[in-house]
Amino acid sequence: MLLTFLWLPIGFPLALIRMAAGSLLPMHAVYHAFLLLGVRIIIRGKIPSSRKSAIDQQPGDHGVMFVCTHRSLLDPIFLSAALGRPVTAVTYSISRLSELLSPIPTARLTRDRTRDAANIRELLRTGDLAVCPEGTTCRTPYLLRFSALFAELTDRIVPVAMEAGVSNFHGSAARTWKGADPFYFFMNPSPSYTVTFLDQIPTEKTCAGGGFPAHDVANYIQGLLAAALRFQCTSLTRRDKYRALTGTDGIVTAAPSAIA
Repeated sequence: MLLTFLWLPIGFPLALIRMAAGSLLPMHAVYHAFLLLGVRIIIRGKIPSSRKSAIDQQPGDHGVMFVCTHRSLLDPIFLSAALGRPVTAVTYSISRLSELLSPIPTARLTRDRTRDAANIRELLRTGDLAVCPEGTTCRTPYLLRFSALFAELTDRIVPVAMEAGVSNFHGSAARTWKGADPFYFFMNPSPSYTVTFLDQIPTEKTCAGGGFPAHDVANYIQGLLAAALRFQCTSLTRRDKYRALTGTDGIVTAAPSAIA
């Protein structure tokens, strides 16, 4: 505890410098900048290409959907750094300030299934997309139940196992503002992120190509990621987590407009 407090005068400004590098530099330079600042990005597996070659390009082709485990708000940013290009992140119930400060594009879910599905399909037509179907972060070696919506929308699914390596500070906040996640993570002396790309899900094992129910595909992908991380699958949801920790459903509601 004493060492932790002694580190704070160094760790806090260092965290600000690291965050500035991740926010201001182009994404293809972030990997090397983080390395110079003591943040390691460990990449495993084969990095998929964003698009098919011009020869193989067909009408209706779309971007890749990266289905990630959720360790902190930084998951899609480190995914983008590993890919060397910004990837739009689907967000759920995070503050507008966090979205505003994000160095990558974000797309907010509305909790209207039909509307969200249409928005995600449109985003996939223009590029790659990162989703965290657990819906919330989890520090422990367990995976929460995956929402099945993503499985209905594309047959180009690449599971990505994310691991945050920390020493002094957890990379995710449980009872406080989630926007503090970057501060906690980057204040560690030598944090790391391991990004493991699994093989793309075979078309015949998707909803569109194999006719499988969306929940079966989501559970299958959850099992693949759990095996890669040596985690345990659960049927718990984000609502279960927040009810246990805070007694709420974990939904951020917009503040009411002032009446002139």
